[in-house]
Amino acid sequence: MNKTEALELLEAKNQAHIMKGFDTLTAEKQAEFLAQIENINWGDFELIAGNEACENRGPFEVPAAVECAEIEARHDEFEAIGLEAIQKGEVAAVLLAGGMGTRLGFDLPKGCYNVGVTRELYIFECLINNLMKVVEKAGCFIPFYVMTSEKNDENTRKFFKEHNYFGYDESYVRFFIQDMACAVDYNGKLLLEESGRLATSPNGNGGWFASMVKAGLDKDLHKRGVKWINIFAVDNVLQQIADPVFVGATISGGFCCGSKVVRKVEPQEKLGLLCMENGHPSIVEYYEMDKDMAEACAADGSLLYKHGVILNYLFAVEKLEEIVNNNMMVHVVEKKIPYVNEAGENVSPTEPNGYKFELLVLDMIQMMDNNLAFEVVREKEFAPIKNLHGVDSVDSARELLKLNGIEL
Repeated sequence: MNKTEALELLEAKNQAHIMKGFDTLTAEKQAEFLAQIENINWGDFELIAGNEACENRGPFEVPAAVECAEIEARHDEFEAIGLEAIQKGEVAAVLLAGGMGTRLGFDLPKGCYNVGVTRELYIFECLINNLMKVVEKAGCFIPFYVMTSEKNDENTRKFFKEHNYFGYDESYVRFFIQDMACAVDYNGKLLLEESGRLATSPNGNGGWFASMVKAGLDKDLHKRGVKWINIFAVDNVLQQIADPVFVGATISGGFCCGSKVVRKVEPQEKLGLLCMENGHPSIVEYYEMDKDMAEACAADGSLLYKHGVILNYLFAVEKLEEIVNNNMMVHVVEKKIPYVNEAGENVSPTEPNGYKFELLVLDMIQMMDNNLAFEVVREKEFAPIKNLHGVDSVDSARELLKLNGIEL
């Protein structure tokens, strides 16, 4: 795309304001800006009005699940099936690590944060340590893909290299950058984070597989013979990755998708809940559940809808490739978006001032033919780090790490 083509497009979209000062940019900056403009997904803008309105949902049913007691009883059976798949090279792991440590008062990628007390123990290191337990049991390395963002890619790669990949075989590690989505103000006007650069942010955790394909890593998956991908988020330092018991339970049950879940501790807990909706697997966010659904009880008195997702999923590659070109729901989210105004001044809003566009992995679940809820013990596999202190914090994660015998 050249300048003339960009102007014609932007004028047609009533967005020509972003070209102010274009001629003062270096040739390199001009090329980068034109590439950003060429990649804008204009269809997102049509969703601003009414996208987040709650539609009628349901009917809901309880999903297929294996709970802790059954998993314990069938542990060896499930593990043998999972280990066989891993040893055949059929299982890969994808780490969603596009975020920064901003909420922790940290200006590097979140995975670089040190959760150690008397020694260095980084979030990335915790996750690799968890994966290495499976590597040692299976006797082979597992293909490991790390999704970064434009903002943290360089630092993430550098950090892994400086720490010798925490003992992981570098030949099994691949990095790829998550697609970005532009931000707009409340009038639908594109915002700039600086002259000649659109304000953008990662396009949500639901864009991970499309970003892999865009990076050409689907070819790497096929070359390696990968049939299953376990995706997980960077902030849960206790989660078990490429867990052979989880893999085996999903395969043996004939499912194309599996979701690790923890049992909800009380009806209003802020977790997305697995269910069946109109015959398809689905996730209902806690704020979407009415009181009757949240408090509904089974015959034994336990909560009927009790399986909360922890962003640890297993997907069949064949099914992912089937849905990757389908249009996923785009969520419009109000955010505080720093930008440069017409006078060239940097503005850091204290209140939401516009919209970002996100794809969510929970919508991928709804595109699956079926899904297995696989219950895990919360204290052993769920230590999210969202905040520096308080609930789901560095403090609470450290306590859980110590509870699990991990030296800090």
